[in-house]
Amino acid sequence: MIDLSKIESPADIKGMTVEELTELAKELRKTLLTKLSAHGGHAGPNLGFLEATIALHYVFDAPVDKIVFDVSHQTYVHKMLTGRMQAFTDPAHYNDVSGFTNPKESDYDLFTIGHTSTAVSLAGGLAKARDLVGGTERVVAVVGDGSLSGGEAFEGLDFGSTLASNFIVVVNDNDMSIAENHGGLYADLRLLRNTNGEGEPNFFRTLGYDYRYVKYGNDMKSLIEAFEEVKDSRYPVVVHVNTQKGMGYAPAEAHREEFHFSAPFDIPTGMPLHVSEDPEWSDIFYDTMQPLMSQNSSTVVITAGTPGVIGFTPERRRKAGKQFIDVGIAEQEGVALASGLAKGGARPVFGVMSSFIQRAYDQMSQDVAINATPVVLAIFGAGMGCLNDVTHLGWFDIALISNIPGWIYLAPTCKEEYQAMLRWAVRQTDYPVAVRQPGPEVWETGREFPEEYFDINKFSLCRKGEKVAVIAAGATFKAAYEAVGQLFDEGITPTLINPVFLSGIDTGMLEELKKEHRYVITLEDGVLDGGFGEKIARYYGDSTMKVICRGIPKEFLDRYDAGKLQEQCRLTSGCIADDIRSLYSPE
Repeated sequence: MIDLSKIESPADIKGMTVEELTELAKELRKTLLTKLSAHGGHAGPNLGFLEATIALHYVFDAPVDKIVFDVSHQTYVHKMLTGRMQAFTDPAHYNDVSGFTNPKESDYDLFTIGHTSTAVSLAGGLAKARDLVGGTERVVAVVGDGSLSGGEAFEGLDFGSTLASNFIVVVNDNDMSIAENHGGLYADLRLLRNTNGEGEPNFFRTLGYDYRYVKYGNDMKSLIEAFEEVKDSRYPVVVHVNTQKGMGYAPAEAHREEFHFSAPFDIPTGMPLHVSEDPEWSDIFYDTMQPLMSQNSSTVVITAGTPGVIGFTPERRRKAGKQFIDVGIAEQEGVALASGLAKGGARPVFGVMSSFIQRAYDQMSQDVAINATPVVLAIFGAGMGCLNDVTHLGWFDIALISNIPGWIYLAPTCKEEYQAMLRWAVRQTDYPVAVRQPGPEVWETGREFPEEYFDINKFSLCRKGEKVAVIAAGATFKAAYEAVGQLFDEGITPTLINPVFLSGIDTGMLEELKKEHRYVITLEDGVLDGGFGEKIARYYGDSTMKVICRGIPKEFLDRYDAGKLQEQCRLTSGCIADDIRSLYSPE
């Protein structure tokens, strides 16, 4: 048995035999499963690329040699071999490292990477910089087959092929993205797998790369031989490695989509340890869309490689048939395709994570807004209570979407309002409309909401009061509702408003507030700079109304505590109530 605590850097594995490296892989896999089963994480990608990671560090000399991982969610073993073993062997230290590469953790991590398709471009830049300054280090980009569907990966490969120097692209091909792959490129990869790398056409050779194929991508000897062969190449080369996603753990091999990222699970069965009975926004989205798709065969749902996020399980995808489109991990394509679909008379709904829609800003502006095509975006993972690592922050979408001319951005406060807004967005054909998921938790009110929102930028007055008006957008409304209810019981009577729209203001209501109010508090689960509250503050700028904007500071936070952040931003019901009380206190 190999003592993992003795491995502090890749230098500690350099003298091992292939047999010892294979034994090391067994120990690492066992340790990895132990942590993943208790902590959760990206199981399938890391189990599948385990042997290849060992082989890379055995052959190359990082951090002098540069290895860039894409998406970097397959780097758990890389971290184990580069001085961070304790974060995987000691439960007390499980949270010491992030799920992605992070230069703040180690010099072996070159970039913080959490969005896909970037590694080839980043590595291409490193290789070009090396050539310009006269360096001699090797440069390796590790990219998954799913990541190849992203436009930046195509662009990076196109440029990388022009480098007349050492540039190695390792393609980790497990015939999977998060779910199954989609796109014409994958027929080419399949041909190469089925012909032991000899089939034509060969996409990589067409671009100008030399090419090596590794049929058994979880076999240590084969991997080492392939990497040794190309390590000192003087021209761009692709090493195409055929791996098994979830390798060595039967439940992950059998259920590759479920184990791409998993919550804590029981190792013998693979079953989750905790099953929530709470409703999920993904299911609510599907339950809302399914009748609309049944009623109108031109209504289609689009995903960019994340069907689980929007509730489209394999069974539901099969049921939807041609009305479900997966464009691969390509948000730009998703938005532009939706614009073409809308122009052609279809009703496209693109379900996408808040942090991923950033990648398609140009398409939202140029292809949709300027052309006024009635595209629908369903924004998931928005706000501070969803994903909390620095690459997946869900609080920039309000500032992004609401400031593109022509877009209508709706902020539902609860399940019933979300469904009503989504139904209207799909049925109307006048505007591009985005509907924001109201936080991580589902608030069911039992209330009925309007089925039409053509009265653009019309706010909803929920409770009439005086002196202080609280305008609480989306996910912040529940806490504001609770705070205002408590204050009314105390004899303090603020006004409560649901703005409904994030992309504009109700000037009529804002003017009316001037008559009996001195203060306006805006609440939003998004970044303050460029956000909704600034629109209100700007409107009142030359008046005597004082505006207090509550939201999230413009920062990149990593693995923050959502509860603490909510307190810091004064967005809890207690904080909201205290802030209002202070404005009613004697002056």
